[in-house]
Amino acid sequence: MSLLEPVKHALAAVLATAHDALTSLGADPASAVTWLACVAVVVVLVRTAMLPFVVHGVRQAHAGARARPHLRELAERYRGRTDADSLRAMVEERRALSAEHGVSRLGCLPLLVQLPVWIGLYHLLSEVASGSAVGAMTPSLVSSLGTASVLGVSLATHGYLGSGAAHLVVVVALAATAAALSFATQHFFVLPNTVTDGLPEAMATAQRLMPTLSALGVLLSAGVVPVALLGYWVMSSTWTLAQSAVVARWFPTPGTEAARRAALRA
Repeated sequence: MSLLEPVKHALAAVLATAHDALTSLGADPASAVTWLACVAVVVVLVRTAMLPFVVHGVRQAHAGARARPHLRELAERYRGRTDADSLRAMVEERRALSAEHGVSRLGCLPLLVQLPVWIGLYHLLSEVASGSAVGAMTPSLVSSLGTASVLGVSLATHGYLGSGAAHLVVVVALAATAAALSFATQHFFVLPNTVTDGLPEAMATAQRLMPTLSALGVLLSAGVVPVALLGYWVMSSTWTLAQSAVVARWFPTPGTEAARRAALRA
């Protein structure tokens, strides 16, 4: 059994429960609006559950920024000293500095915890849109999602080219919206809230290119994923933009452009 199976089954239960709840309130069970609302419920619940990890990540970014000048000074002091005693002393001092500023050796743990959820949700929507039942998403629910359509375009269809102009318009609109949201998030909130001082030029250039690359990645991927997944991307990207805006404005990382802007507003 795949390690993602428990994640997919848990998310399938949330999706199916959301569908049952909405239809019990009078929503059309086979409507694309109903199914996209179910996806929105999954996005909200999953992203809300992940907020403690987001908070931890923000705190670690602040701790790393506070420790960075001291770690840089430490590296300069030990530059060129390769004997065992010096290396041991440098490691001990690095450990002490990290502890002093609250830098955790498990700083990447929040990302590692979140990745299976994002990948599991991606696979769930892809499999359901392809007609495969997953856990609580029974064959009847999968069939219902497959017949739901936006302007006559099924949520289960893939790619830019499909059944006429309406298909192209719907897919391009969703893909362009998700790409624009991704670009705006990276360009206006993530990049200004990222410490770039002292980075090698190649890494700094990669950071500057990230908004464009992320948007292009969405546009290219839109050619192979189902319409239902594009709807998810738009909703998830909207949440990410709002979350990144809040962090950059009210909890900026010290030493970044976002922090300088916050200081000017204060």
